[in-house]
Amino acid sequence: MSSENNPSRVRSGLGSSDFRTNLAFRHLKGRMFYLLCLFGSLVGILLLVTLINDIRQDGFSYMSKHFFTNFPSRKPEIAGFHGAIMGTLWVMGIVAITSFPIGVGAALYLEEYAKRNKLTSLIQTNISNLAGVPSIVFGILGLQLFVRGTIGYGPAICIGEQCGFGRSVMSGALTLTLLILPIVIVAAQEAIKSVPPSIREASYGVGATKWQTVSSHVLPQAMPGIMTGMILALSRAIGETAPIIMIGALTFVAFRPEGPLDPFTAMPIQVLNWISRPQAAFHDLAATGIVVLLVTLLTMNTIAVLIRVKLGRSSSR
Repeated sequence: MSSENNPSRVRSGLGSSDFRTNLAFRHLKGRMFYLLCLFGSLVGILLLVTLINDIRQDGFSYMSKHFFTNFPSRKPEIAGFHGAIMGTLWVMGIVAITSFPIGVGAALYLEEYAKRNKLTSLIQTNISNLAGVPSIVFGILGLQLFVRGTIGYGPAICIGEQCGFGRSVMSGALTLTLLILPIVIVAAQEAIKSVPPSIREASYGVGATKWQTVSSHVLPQAMPGIMTGMILALSRAIGETAPIIMIGALTFVAFRPEGPLDPFTAMPIQVLNWISRPQAAFHDLAATGIVVLLVTLLTMNTIAVLIRVKLGRSSSR
């Protein structure tokens, strides 16, 4: 039989050399892509090391007990970070309390209860889009909704004669809650999706209800991923400056907040205040504040890893 009448022989005869050529070219593209990714990673690591080294040179000159116990002052030698640290702790505590149940509840509803229709797709698309909205937009929304207590029409949030929470810890915390909610919801959804369907089927097979299956099997299995996403979202919120400035956080606070309706400042705001002053001593103070903020962020990320490992081991037993 001639090669013209045997297409398979023609394909096999012509394809061997072509395949070898294409395979070599694909290997070359793979190595080039690997080197490009390695170069990008090394550039990021180099910039981070350079930044940390620069901060280290200036940031440890004011690192002392007084830096953590004193309030800000016009004299750099006695200025401290206490008010900003306490304000940040108040804000992040309220953010964690409000964002976790709302974010996880929304993720559970979308993944376990909501029907797959156009409305669900629209909600999911909006959540994904909100995760990419600039933080200053959330600051504008928080200024109108929480500080002033109204969006211009409809009912207003009023406490006594005052509408809104004012420029308080509560306003800042609720604004940052809006900022990180899309991140928390998306992270929780991905964690819930990773739970094998066989676990749900086994639970239903022994007569468990929907809520029993979700609460006793799905949620514990997804908790490592949920907690990791939650802490990473809080790590983003703790370093945000634009929304806090927008809702009116104070730049000079010689006291610490005693309740959720008190005025406050935060660590990024205090660093911005110091770095904007012309004296070099305040720049060193700002570097010290950045060191504290970086240590806080690294600690939160480490806690996220430890929680993920611990909960992962518990759920695998």
